[in-house]
Amino acid sequence: MSGYLTGVLVVLAFNVIAAYAVYLPLAAGQLNLGIAGFMAIGAYASAFLTNEYMWPMWAAIPLGAGLAGLVGLLIGVPVLRTHGIYLAMATFALGQVISAVFLNLEVVGGAAGYPVTDYAGPYVVYAAAAGVVVLMLLVSRTRFALCLTAVKSDATVADLLGVSVRGMKVAAFALGAAVAGFGGGLYAHHYSFVEAQHFNVLLSVFTVLYVLFGGTQTVWGPLVGAAFFTLVPELLRASDQWRYALFAVFIILFMAVRPQGLVTSSLFRLFRRKAEVA
Repeated sequence: MSGYLTGVLVVLAFNVIAAYAVYLPLAAGQLNLGIAGFMAIGAYASAFLTNEYMWPMWAAIPLGAGLAGLVGLLIGVPVLRTHGIYLAMATFALGQVISAVFLNLEVVGGAAGYPVTDYAGPYVVYAAAAGVVVLMLLVSRTRFALCLTAVKSDATVADLLGVSVRGMKVAAFALGAAVAGFGGGLYAHHYSFVEAQHFNVLLSVFTVLYVLFGGTQTVWGPLVGAAFFTLVPELLRASDQWRYALFAVFIILFMAVRPQGLVTSSLFRLFRRKAEVA
């Protein structure tokens, strides 16, 4: 495999992980624009453990993910009292604050960045992304996923049916933060360097676009959206400076025609029926 193809697939793997981190809270009707901040927590925490305490990478990255999830749980309780645009603004500010903290934290290099000793190869990244996809598929078949859908569809009815609306929202927010932290830790160990500037608001916005374009109605939406946003610009590389303009025009037209996203529940059921007939 060429170095170029390897690099593209690695970026795709990271985008898939980040997309599922956004998808979990969106499945409960929450727009998290601070996902990059949780990725930064996982990246810096795991890098600090491997650098300063000689932790093995396979232990440091999950712990960084757990720390990101814990922060998401603690912050999610008060933040999720807001709704709609106010929730989006609150999470946007949260991501900025987290990034600013690491940007000024000298123990992890501050603005100069933080080198990472342990290295995660491309195949480790591929396997981790595949593991996240499998985990999301398994979660989608549980009662938890059904409750998230109920909360998103009609929180009042879900509450009357005995579903803890607030508990589901906080759980989805914290789990999404943990997945983001896992992706951040993996990112730090693959590129052997981490800097706060990478985890900016544009990273959060782009990741949300992956999920909205792919669709939030099924668990396959984030995977399709991340693949589309990663691979199609590379396929349009021949058009040089026009490729991003063409890509942007296509996205605008597509979302105007199909705002529910590329992969919907009805489309998924149609493919399933065709597969059963075949």
